[in-house]
Amino acid sequence: MVGAGARRRGQSFALSVLLLGLPIAASAQATRAAPSDQIPAYRIAEGASEPVNIDGRLSEAFWSLAVPIEGFRQKDPEEGEAATERTEVRIAYDADALYIGVMAFDRSPDDVVARVMQRDKIFEVDGFGQNGLEAAGDDAVAILLDPFHDHRSGVIFATNPNGAEFEALVTDEGSNINIDWRGVWEVSSTRTADGWSSEFAIPWRTLRYPDATVGEPWGINVMRVIRRRNEMTLWQAWEREGGGLTRVSRAGHLTGLADLPRPGLNVEAKPYGLAGRTQEADHAGVIVSSSEFSAGLDLKSELRPGLLLDLTVNTDFAQVEVDDAQVNLTRFNLFFPEKRDFFLENSGIFDFGIPGNPLEPPAYQMFFSRQIGISEDGEVPLLGGARLTGRVGGQTIGFMTAATDKLPAMGDAQAIDREVFSVARVKRDVGESNYIGGMVVDRRGNSETSTSAGVDGQFMVGEAWIWDGFVSRSFTEGPGGDDISYRVGYNYNGDKWGSFFNHYGIGAESEAAAGFITRTDYRNTELWGGYTFRPSLLGLREIQIYSGGKYASSMTDNRLQDWQTGFWIAPVWESSDNVSVFVNAAETVVDESFKLSDDVEVPVGRYRNDHIGWFGGSSRARALSASVNGMLSNFYGGTLTSAGVRVTASISPQLSVEPGFQHNVVDVPAGDFSADITSLRVSYSFSTKMSANALLQYNSLARDFSTNIRFNFIHHPGSDLFIVFTENRGDDNGLWNLSDRGLVMKVTYLLRL
Repeated sequence: MVGAGARRRGQSFALSVLLLGLPIAASAQATRAAPSDQIPAYRIAEGASEPVNIDGRLSEAFWSLAVPIEGFRQKDPEEGEAATERTEVRIAYDADALYIGVMAFDRSPDDVVARVMQRDKIFEVDGFGQNGLEAAGDDAVAILLDPFHDHRSGVIFATNPNGAEFEALVTDEGSNINIDWRGVWEVSSTRTADGWSSEFAIPWRTLRYPDATVGEPWGINVMRVIRRRNEMTLWQAWEREGGGLTRVSRAGHLTGLADLPRPGLNVEAKPYGLAGRTQEADHAGVIVSSSEFSAGLDLKSELRPGLLLDLTVNTDFAQVEVDDAQVNLTRFNLFFPEKRDFFLENSGIFDFGIPGNPLEPPAYQMFFSRQIGISEDGEVPLLGGARLTGRVGGQTIGFMTAATDKLPAMGDAQAIDREVFSVARVKRDVGESNYIGGMVVDRRGNSETSTSAGVDGQFMVGEAWIWDGFVSRSFTEGPGGDDISYRVGYNYNGDKWGSFFNHYGIGAESEAAAGFITRTDYRNTELWGGYTFRPSLLGLREIQIYSGGKYASSMTDNRLQDWQTGFWIAPVWESSDNVSVFVNAAETVVDESFKLSDDVEVPVGRYRNDHIGWFGGSSRARALSASVNGMLSNFYGGTLTSAGVRVTASISPQLSVEPGFQHNVVDVPAGDFSADITSLRVSYSFSTKMSANALLQYNSLARDFSTNIRFNFIHHPGSDLFIVFTENRGDDNGLWNLSDRGLVMKVTYLLRL
């Protein structure tokens, strides 16, 4: 939820409770009796006279025979108190699927919030800290399943009163949450006089589970969001300290599953066909047209329970939405998230490095899949790839290799060699929720080879204190490129106290040719902490106050690079309206001159970087909501003033409109300029299976106007029809000069053999 998200943002900037000598609050679980943590699944008799009809109504007779999950408690706003509305969840199964029935009672059914119909939009990942999912704006129910009962990883299926679909993969108790995974399943919801209800049907082919016999439970938990009250309730793990849906080790237990089916060949084949036409301006501005017709194939097989083999041939990503435009006012590369399907499933297995957050990119990632098939000059054809991921006993493993084709030099674009990228990852369980692991990443082409290798680990102390760290080394052919990177740190998210500590170093010669590094020859130590107040006045839910700082130097000669100290205050209202204000004194050193724009250069020097900033937003439970941000900063000997606003208008469950504007004014000794991003996102859902999205963006600094329109129809479970139009305009000679344009139709069809 929005309010909870603001609290978690503050807790990401927190000072160690131990180092401050302040007591860690005892878990609420120690003082409150937990409800029963087991639920039996009801087996539907083979050949039952009444068929299962997934219509959202729990009218079939077997639902009355299944034992319900009850006793939900609040995580917010009143920790541990009974939920204000009753929820019942029942589990049943047959030879085809696992069925979940949810009855979300509500004494005011007309006040239930349901404005989303499009898939994957009812929850978002909390980008700050490790607190899981935030409801985007609707009432919702989410189910966590841990089929291997390993207390670490699981899968989430969720819906809202409109029957919108949402699924996610959870790795290492929420350290990584992949909301881009697409499973094959079905859900339907309906509004009733008593609230709303939903029916889930999850085929066994979609779930990965061990050979099941009687007495081997699965992990299970359920979360419900009552949006108008900004209320989050859970069946288990409802504590603020160390709780939440993604805390897999604190889930309940699903019993009674036996004699589950095992498919014979167990192969999924998804061929695709693509037809398209493009127009592109060459270096002389002449428009060149071309047509494209191609086909490819993705194969998936579960070699053994929980171990997946993925193969792809002549892979295409034409359906992927374009990146959000960004203005780069730093000396470092921008970081864009991965959106391509092949790299997303089980992607959390390959996490190794220093985590980032929505305010800044990660400082170091040994592997970053966008290095494969994407260059500074555009896309590089992906010839094919293979991935082997999953569980083997007490190990989580991941192996991947992918090959990209070569491209000749064209205009200002340099030639690209054919390359092969390979990754090997192993993580060994230690205790209930910890692991130690290792990873090797290799990138090699015709002219050079670069390899990185390292070991890492994550350890949980108590319920909410997570330590992690790594050490790695890079090895590159030729001079340079051989050096060490490391990190040790922790994150503590308690009920009242929060803390964050991070110490890392990236060697001057460190290389991550298949990964991402913000800057080398850099050693950073930061420590933040604070306290959350919960006053009963002015409609406030909580006020968070945090303080701390960081110090960074070069690793080679210990020269100052950055320092910062400051504080953060963040009130959150019961409505989930929120605002955060931060004030920092800071300084930064520039060792090499760089350009902020074509005409404005920042010379070598030492600069003040003091700033005051704010961001916040109104409750997304409203049909019209907004988020704002701003900052006033000393900036490389001058000033930076920035302000932004994004408005979301949920006109109906089918239609939403989201305009946004970010304004930046730079005034430094070498010159001044404005850099703005203007955007408009429009989404229309014809049904839960058919939608259209349009994203229009204008970058004033790059003088670039882009349009991306995507139509998606799920014509068969796991099968899609995409129609995508993209256009980019703008160059040095004029904003409306065409750069490139394309129209593509792509059809996929899933075959389960």
